[in-house]
Amino acid sequence: MRRRERAARLLAALLGLAAAPTRAGDGMVPYTVVGDAIPASLTGAPGDPVRGRAIVADRTRGLCLLCHAGPFPEERFQGNLAPDLAGVGARRSPAQLRLRLVDGRALNPDTIMPSYYSLAGLTRVGKAWQGRPILGAGEIEDIVAFLATLREESR
Repeated sequence: MRRRERAARLLAALLGLAAAPTRAGDGMVPYTVVGDAIPASLTGAPGDPVRGRAIVADRTRGLCLLCHAGPFPEERFQGNLAPDLAGVGARRSPAQLRLRLVDGRALNPDTIMPSYYSLAGLTRVGKAWQGRPILGAGEIEDIVAFLATLREESR
């Protein structure tokens, strides 16, 4: 239980640093939510699954493995606060994955998952993050491309 509490506190702190309201000229790509998804790519092109895997596994960028486990045998101490990423490409469409990465609050206002690309409605933003998202549009598309390849559940 202590590990979960520490992870939840760290994630809550990250959410506080994540973003600020969107401003004109911030270089972000507009997107449209349709139901539980963002159907259109943020870049207009497919992402690179190899780059996406690197971002997911990198504990200094996406911080995905703080809460999620997945098919990353080389990574120790994977999280258990959120769904396992194994098989997520079979459970969710790329459009559904995109919305969860861009701003999961659209689906669950109480989520502890960071809004990686949305700047709307967040407060207490660290100076290093003011006016910019945690991940860029291309990075979001790379992660979507990688997660879409995860079609089999863990054994």
